[in-house]
Amino acid sequence: MNLIRTIRNWRSYRQTVDELGRLSNRQLADVGVRRDEIPSLARRGL
Repeated sequence: MNLIRTIRNWRSYRQTVDELGRLSNRQLADVGVRRDEIPSLARRGL
């Protein structure tokens, strides 16, 4: 079960990073996020 949870967490992390990464710098600024913050924000979402 731990392996399954780890895989699900990784997939969720990657999806969040990918989706935020597709936003323009302007769109990120509108929601108060800098591009270099994306990985840490995605980790916090898990």
